[in-house]
Amino acid sequence: MQSSAGLTVRGFTPPLRLRDFKLIAFDMDSTLINIECIDEIAGAAGLKDQVAAITEATMRGEIKDFKDSLRRRVALLKGVTVADMQRVYDTRLQLNPGADTLVRTARDHGLKTLLVSGGFTFFADRVCQRLQIDFARSNVLEVDSNGVLTGGLVDQPWGDICDGEEKKRMLLQTCAQIGATPQQAIAVGDGANDLPMMGAAGLSVAYHAKPKVREQAMVAIEEGGLDRLLEVVRAE
Repeated sequence: MQSSAGLTVRGFTPPLRLRDFKLIAFDMDSTLINIECIDEIAGAAGLKDQVAAITEATMRGEIKDFKDSLRRRVALLKGVTVADMQRVYDTRLQLNPGADTLVRTARDHGLKTLLVSGGFTFFADRVCQRLQIDFARSNVLEVDSNGVLTGGLVDQPWGDICDGEEKKRMLLQTCAQIGATPQQAIAVGDGANDLPMMGAAGLSVAYHAKPKVREQAMVAIEEGGLDRLLEVVRAE
């Protein structure tokens, strides 16, 4: 194991070359962006602390069933409006430091980009547009005709909820689609539901992650931005 200030590498000797990879996959909440969107949405219903406690326990791996955890939290969002979500996006959501640099540099070196989120398309679609991300998978909140959340989720053609196993499946599916092996993929995340895709990828990266994730990742970034990965995987 090698360490420098706020950066730990285990299982290989850096540097690697960015051009040796073909895909980089990112979690969204607390990885590409600075917030857990569901917690901020819950704030509009006066339930942020309650929802955030469930989110934290889930991301730490203390609540094992992500789907049940998400359904419980989404049920508490009943009555929140699309306008409330737009306010969260406009006033609370920011890209994490180095996100734009890392995504742009990866794209410039021929990698495809993937966002896989246990969060929601309302935010994921906007983040993908900002960062010009190629592929995405996330969950759809059910909204009634008045623009009010029902407390439910909408099933999609690929399944019901994007949990850890779905993140892994999407990473493998995207690799196959672009003609890459899983070993040519980088997976970046922070929570327990990111571990399946991180385990399937050739390079796993924990960004300001929960202890369980940090301990299992090949690269752990604890200080600085996402672009610190470029200290390990060189753009050459």
